[in-house]
Amino acid sequence: MSPTMTHAAFTSVLIANRGEIALRVIRACRETGLRSIAIYTDLDRQAPHVRAADDAVRVDSYLDIDAVVAAAEAAGAGAIHPGYGFLSERPAFARAVEAAGIKLVGPSADVMDKMGRKDAAREIAVQAGVPVVPSFHTPVDGIDLIQIEDSDFPVLVKAAAGGGGKGMRIVRSQAEMSESVMAARREAKSAFGDETILVEKYVEHGRHIEVQILADAHGNVVHLFERDCSTQRRHQKVLEEAPAPTISDDVRRVVTESAVALAQAVGYENAGTVEFLLDTDTNEAYFLEMNTRLQVEHPVTEEVVTINHARLDLVQRQLAVAQGEPLGFTQDGVAVRGHAIEARVYAEDSFNGFLPQAGTTSIVRWPDAAVRVDAALESNQVVSTSYDPMLGKVIAHGADRESARLALLKALDDTAILGLTTNVGFLRALVASDEFRDATIDTAWLDHAEVPAPSDEVARVIAGWTTALVETAVNGQSSGPFQADGWRLGADPAPVYVDLDGPLWVDRARGTVTDGERTWVVEEVSAADHVVVLVVDGRRQRAVVNVQPHLVDIVHEGQRRTWEPPDVFADHGPAVGDGSVAAPMPGTVLAVNVEVGQAVAEGEVLGTMEAMKMELALKAPYAGTVTTVGAKQGDQVPLGAPLFHVEQTGSVDAQ
Repeated sequence: MSPTMTHAAFTSVLIANRGEIALRVIRACRETGLRSIAIYTDLDRQAPHVRAADDAVRVDSYLDIDAVVAAAEAAGAGAIHPGYGFLSERPAFARAVEAAGIKLVGPSADVMDKMGRKDAAREIAVQAGVPVVPSFHTPVDGIDLIQIEDSDFPVLVKAAAGGGGKGMRIVRSQAEMSESVMAARREAKSAFGDETILVEKYVEHGRHIEVQILADAHGNVVHLFERDCSTQRRHQKVLEEAPAPTISDDVRRVVTESAVALAQAVGYENAGTVEFLLDTDTNEAYFLEMNTRLQVEHPVTEEVVTINHARLDLVQRQLAVAQGEPLGFTQDGVAVRGHAIEARVYAEDSFNGFLPQAGTTSIVRWPDAAVRVDAALESNQVVSTSYDPMLGKVIAHGADRESARLALLKALDDTAILGLTTNVGFLRALVASDEFRDATIDTAWLDHAEVPAPSDEVARVIAGWTTALVETAVNGQSSGPFQADGWRLGADPAPVYVDLDGPLWVDRARGTVTDGERTWVVEEVSAADHVVVLVVDGRRQRAVVNVQPHLVDIVHEGQRRTWEPPDVFADHGPAVGDGSVAAPMPGTVLAVNVEVGQAVAEGEVLGTMEAMKMELALKAPYAGTVTTVGAKQGDQVPLGAPLFHVEQTGSVDAQ
C-alpha cells in the first residue's frame, strides 16, 4: 500500500504529551536539530517538559484535539509527535492533524482505524495468516445473546477499542458474565468513548510477548526483535525486558515474522508494536493487538538492539521516517546485544491495595548514570490524580539477564521518592524474587502472588539513628549541656530517646540502638544531604531520610515509611467511628448507590470512585442504616474525605 500523504521536510515538532514522554521526544528533537514545542495545562505550567522545550503553548486539556492542533498551527509546527497515551491512537486526532497539513509522527488515520480496534485488527490478522486467540461471537446490543458453554470458561472480556488494561475482565462462570460485561463496557466507554467488547479464550498460563516493528513510506518493514511484558498486574505492565528470556527460536520466528506480515498487510508506517500471547501449556502464540504508536517499554529495545552495529534511538528513527526517509537498513542489519529490564515507577501504595497516591514530593533521588532513567519527577513537585500514575522508568542493561537484573536491583535501592508513596519497594521485591530471577513467571503471576511488605525493622533503626543525629546538631550547634543529645559533664553522652511507634534509645557513643528488648549494633559510615549510610549488625545499609519536627520520612531499599513522633502537648480527639467510610484515595466519585435512611447489608456497595485508572467499590462495614451521604456523583474528593456513615443495626448509643 502506498502512503496516503506527501512527505515534506519539517524543522519543528510539537509534542502532544507531557512528563517523561515529552522529555523523551524533546531529547530526540534536540539531537536531530529539530525545534521542539511543548504544550501544557495550568497544572503543568512549571513542569520539566515545559522548561526543556524550545517553545511552549498552553492548552486547556491534552485531550482537546482542536486545541492541540491549533497550538501546533500557532507555533508553526511542521509535525506533531503524539508520544504514547493521550491522543496517540485516536484516528480523529490523526485526521485533524492531516487536515491541518501537519505531519503526524505515526501511522495514518486509516491505519489507526484498522489496527486501533481489536476486532478489526483481528480480522486483518486472520487474512494475513497470523494466529489469533479463539473468540466467541459478541452481539452489539445486550449481553444475553452471548452464548458460552461452561467448558469454555474462563474467558476474557475486553474493550475492542483502546488498551492499557482498561475494560478488561476475566470471567470464570456464566453467573459472572452479566456484571463483568457491564463493568467492562462502562470502563471502555469512559476511557475510549466506545463500549464495544470482545470475548476471547482466557489463557491461564501465558506470557505476554510483543514485537517492535519499524516501517517507512517506501514499503520497507523490519522487526526489532521482541520484548517480554509478562510481569503485569490486572493487565497493567510492571516489569518489561528484552529479549524474551524463555521463548524458543521457533516461537521467536513465528512472532517476529507474523508482526512484519501484519504491518505489510495494513500498509503500516512508522514505529508500532504487535502483541502476542504465548500459551505456555501448548507453546502456541496468538496475536492479541497492534499498538499504533511507540510503547512505554520501548527503552528496553533501544538498550539491546543495534542497527548496523550502531545504537538504536527509536524516536529519532520515527522522526526520520516522518520526514520521508527510507529506513536505510535491512533485517540483516538488526542484532541484539545483552539484556535489558525496565521497571515502571508508579504513585501507588502497592502494599495497601495498590491505591493511587497524590501529593507533593519532598526529595526525589533517581539512580546514577550506571542505568538509564526516563523520568520527569523532581523534588517539591505536585503529583495529582489528573494524570496517569506512572512517574518514571528505571532501565538496566547487562551482558546477560542476571547481570541486568542485579543492576536493576541496585538501581531500585538507589531510587528514593519522599513525600509521596510509590511502588519502588514493591518493584524491588519483584526483581529480587526467585520467580523473576528464574523467569518462571506468567501474566497471572502478580494477580495471585503474595508479595509481603518488607520489614520496617532496619528502616526504623536508621530513622531513629538519623533523628537522634539531627537533634544533636540542631541549629548547627555542637554538643553541650543545653543540647537535646544526652550530654553529661565528664561522661559520654547519654542515649537519646526517640519515639517512632514505640521507644528507641540511640547511643551514638557506643554505637547501639535498642528498643528495650533488642539491641542493634550500628556504625555510622556517612550522613550528608539526607543520605545516610550505616552498618547495622554487620550489614551496610543506605537510606534517604528527611527528619522534620512532626514527621520522619525514609526510603530504604525502595520502600517508603513514615513516622509521626508524638506531640505530648497536642489535644487528641476521639477516633472516627467504625461506621464511617472515607475516601481511601483522592479521586472522582463515580456513583452513589444509597441514600440517607436506606438499610444496607454488610459488604453492600455504597458507591464507587476512581483515580489514576483504578475503580474502587466502597462497601458497608456492617449491616445497618445509612445516616450520612457526604458526596454526589462527579465530586472530586481528597484522601480521607468522609463519604458515608452507616449506623450498625441494633447499636446502642453510649450513655
